[in-house]
Amino acid sequence: MLEIERKFEVGSDQATWRSQVVRSFPIVQGYFADAGQGGASVRVRISGEDKANLNIKSNDAGICRLEYEYPIPVEDAREMLRDFCRGRVIEKTRHVVAAAETGLCWEIDEYHGAFAGHFTAEIEIPSADFDFVRPEWLGVERTGDPRFTNAALAQSQRWPE
Repeated sequence: MLEIERKFEVGSDQATWRSQVVRSFPIVQGYFADAGQGGASVRVRISGEDKANLNIKSNDAGICRLEYEYPIPVEDAREMLRDFCRGRVIEKTRHVVAAAETGLCWEIDEYHGAFAGHFTAEIEIPSADFDFVRPEWLGVERTGDPRFTNAALAQSQRWPE
């Protein structure tokens, strides 16, 4: 399945987007050994309390990437995080905000732990040339910058400069 997505850092104006949040939930995700090396990253993710997925995503740079996601039992995901993702785990809260005039949603990730104080915003779009309204709270675009993939962040455990 093809994922078409744009990614941005979030500017300092948190009050505006926070007032537009329609739902929030915690995410814990870990990357298997050598996350992001070679042609794909493999991650396990627990969203909220009761949903878990195994995800394989191509490491292509740019807006379009192949992505496959499969539901798995939450207990299996917990074991994979513990046994396969040692030290390559990211914890964050995902906030969902409706995108102006498009019917799409922004997913704003508020990072915790080593990345506390950092935020990214992503929007999945129907085509690479899709035009959307850029909210005033968006910061620098990071689409295609491999340093800002969650796989790279999990591997380095440092926010890129």
